[in-house]
Amino acid sequence: MNTSPAPLSTPKKTKAPYMIDDIVTPAIPDDERLWVPQAENFWFRPLMFNTVSGEWVNVVRIRTSGVISRHRHPAPVHGYAISGSWRYLEHSWVATPGSYVFEPPGEVHTLVMHEGCEEMTTLFHISGALIYIDEDGVTTGFDDVHTKIEMCRKHFAEVGLGEDYVRQFIR
Repeated sequence: MNTSPAPLSTPKKTKAPYMIDDIVTPAIPDDERLWVPQAENFWFRPLMFNTVSGEWVNVVRIRTSGVISRHRHPAPVHGYAISGSWRYLEHSWVATPGSYVFEPPGEVHTLVMHEGCEEMTTLFHISGALIYIDEDGVTTGFDDVHTKIEMCRKHFAEVGLGEDYVRQFIR
């Protein structure tokens, strides 16, 4: 039995004509222009925007300690910690590199990055919206797939990539 991998060759077209393309891109890019600023010392790297289901996948990069944001989601969120450490004030667990985090819908989270941690990166798969709330539970703003796309369009235009650069991530 031959167990060696098949040689790389030009793949056969097996995709139906109406199917969308794959996305294959570095999650942590070499080009700093691909990090979209969200707030001071807070960026995200877009990986996929699904405008039909309202979900997005991005890598969040934070370079400051302390309380980052209080928020909730109407749908589940999945996270995978890549570097650094962080937690939610409402829980005793700490996300460290390699940790998988499941956030159930409706729960309030207050993201905190640990003192002494210079940088945190975490991949998040978010469905629905991210609703920002204050200490009293009052909504102060939100992000969804459409606000994230607009942030990217503006940023990519400002850094010379062009506002249409974001189209490669939209499905």
